[in-house]
Amino acid sequence: MLLLVLLLALFASATGADTLGRGGVGKAVVVVGGDFNYPPYEFVDHDGKPAGFNVELTRAIAEVMGFKVEISLGPWDGMRRALEQGDVDILQGMAFSQERTNEVDFSTPHALLFQSIWIRRDDRRIRSIEDVRGKEVIVMKNSIMHDFMKGFDPKARLILTDTLAEALRLLNQGRGDCALVSRLTGMYLEKEMGLKRIVPVAEPIMTQAYGYAVKKGNAEVLARFNEGLAILKRSGQFQEIHNKWLGVMEQQPVSWGRVVRYVTLVSLPLLLILGGTVVWSRTLQKRVAQRTEELAREVAEKQAALEKLRMHQDQLVQADKLASLGTLVAGVAHEINNPNGLILLNLPRFEEVLRGSQPILDEYRGIHGDFKLGRHSYDRLREELPHMLSETQDAAKRIKRIVAELKDFARRDSAELTELLDLNSCAQAALRLVENTVVKNSHQIVAHLADTLPRVKGNSQRIEQVIVNLLLNAAQSLEGSGKSIQISTRHDRFRDLVLLTVRDEGRGVEPEHLARLTDPFFTTKREEGGCGLGLSISAGIVKQHGGTLNFDSEPGFGTTVTMELPALPPGGNPEHRGL
Repeated sequence: MLLLVLLLALFASATGADTLGRGGVGKAVVVVGGDFNYPPYEFVDHDGKPAGFNVELTRAIAEVMGFKVEISLGPWDGMRRALEQGDVDILQGMAFSQERTNEVDFSTPHALLFQSIWIRRDDRRIRSIEDVRGKEVIVMKNSIMHDFMKGFDPKARLILTDTLAEALRLLNQGRGDCALVSRLTGMYLEKEMGLKRIVPVAEPIMTQAYGYAVKKGNAEVLARFNEGLAILKRSGQFQEIHNKWLGVMEQQPVSWGRVVRYVTLVSLPLLLILGGTVVWSRTLQKRVAQRTEELAREVAEKQAALEKLRMHQDQLVQADKLASLGTLVAGVAHEINNPNGLILLNLPRFEEVLRGSQPILDEYRGIHGDFKLGRHSYDRLREELPHMLSETQDAAKRIKRIVAELKDFARRDSAELTELLDLNSCAQAALRLVENTVVKNSHQIVAHLADTLPRVKGNSQRIEQVIVNLLLNAAQSLEGSGKSIQISTRHDRFRDLVLLTVRDEGRGVEPEHLARLTDPFFTTKREEGGCGLGLSISAGIVKQHGGTLNFDSEPGFGTTVTMELPALPPGGNPEHRGL
């Protein structure tokens, strides 16, 4: 029977590997979409063929990853609809925004977009984004700046165009007060179209990450492009493509003529200052100090923006890793669960056969003495075989539990969080489940539950699951006997939170491990059978409820875990919070 199970498992693994090898990214050709007029990133050249930084980068990724691509360029609005409808597998260039993450998944960024305000040379009323309020603004339909204006100034008078070229052409012809177009694209279009009346405002209004985007959930295609992008960066080919198309944005070396010009501009005012009055000197010093303060503030703002961008990039990379990990875990859990289910089904039958045959074998033993079963003595097997079957069944149940946790980690939780739950009731239900386990090991649980608590919106079964896991973790950390676990609840009125605290007298956690306690598959109890998913799942459940899990521990003196959940206002409607 065990041989049959192994053969079935090997067949399933071989079939899965073959499918992955043939399927690649899931289809023979990946359809890549983009804007037909967004130079230098992507555009249709004079021969009617796709060209630009994005196009060359996509082809390079396809070559190193070994799959074929079909590049389709068209109006941006149509390309976004094509991605949503499944006619396009991936867009090769989309600016990142938090709102767009509800519709698409982003790759690691491959460029930065510097969004600028374009104005007419003879109209200098607009100098910053605040000056745009109440004006007539030209933006491309469904572009990132269209999305921005809907949130920045919902009452703005917008002129929507199909392309960025049309937006700049209308501005050049006298329509609107300004246009919102990325700086580099605007410079290309201005030169190509011969637009003499328009210029960008000096400072960009924002900097945005720019990269590939797939329809929400299409993790397989996105992972292939992320991997190809990483390979190109390591090999240096990405930098070559970047320099070819976007090198115009790199800082240019300062020429001697420019140095002389700047020296002249600085020296002449200095000579005038030396020959001027003390009042002029003091005025100039005041202006220099004021400008220095403004520059320092601008540098600080840019550094903060870059740090925020790096944080967003790290979040995108982590999200992509977790999506890939979830897909892998779900497949592995399924493949393990099937043969393990067969083991759990057959073990009771083996025990039944053993109990039924034992009287016959004992009778034979009484007549003929001890004899061999296979290579083993019957007397020895009679003592050890029941223990072996019991241990095997326990191991199979442990596998089943680990697989259940793997599936719980991998699945997207669809539980509705609409129940108005009482945290005290959840704590009492969890205590009933684990109390026997703790008392059996000569320990005790002390509960201090608040008399009254505000309600919490969520799912009571999921919160009970978190509390049970925290109590079991605390019990497993206790050593010896006579130790205690304390569980308490309270309402933090200043922060409007409901808190549940589990404190144990166990061995504690090393400081370097505290930050990793909720990482998937991280555990300090590997030798005791832990698989490192309990706290990761618990943290995910608490996060879905809008709360947090906080850990405090000192080695040798125990651990304290605090769950914080947002309290509902007295009316029970979370929309009125803080009013």
